[in-house]
Amino acid sequence: MIDDTSAREQVVRAADELFYARGVQAVGMDAVRTAAGVSLKRIYALFASKDDLIVAVLRHRTQIWDAGLASATERATTARERILAIFDFLDSWFRQPDFRGCAFINTNGELGGSSEAVADAVREQKAAFQAYVARLVEELGGPPGLAPQLAILAEGAQTTAAIAGTPDAAEHARAAAETLLDAAARLQTVGGSH
Repeated sequence: MIDDTSAREQVVRAADELFYARGVQAVGMDAVRTAAGVSLKRIYALFASKDDLIVAVLRHRTQIWDAGLASATERATTARERILAIFDFLDSWFRQPDFRGCAFINTNGELGGSSEAVADAVREQKAAFQAYVARLVEELGGPPGLAPQLAILAEGAQTTAAIAGTPDAAEHARAAAETLLDAAARLQTVGGSH
């Protein structure tokens, strides 16, 4: 018999694949049991409720997102390059055959109004991404208002790509981000010359 940590990981990975492909409400715990190869009794010993499992899946997705961002930005040498690399990361993700949009947005749309734990997990991930972008903008020396604008471009690109079924939104969002970054740089130059 596998230990609790391994069983938990198996269940989270199986649930993640099922939830992302079909939606959290469409997937019953029996489907998770079958995909994970872990009994329902054991699943409920590991996760008190389906909501607890959904939150664990969202935490798993946060790790995947954070690792993807880190990988995409590791070769960038400036804050501007790191910001633009976010959109390159999105472009690559949008081209994956299993891309179904943002799991956080999707899950919030399904359960955010009825599960405070799910809504909190989604808000936590979105706030962490916004804080990451804010740190890059600060490193760039840009105005604080630039960070939420860039984050909204990334969030909007995810939704647009999922609905349109094409990766073009990443390219458009990247171009808009470049425009915002250029405008911020011009304002810095004008402000710095006084």
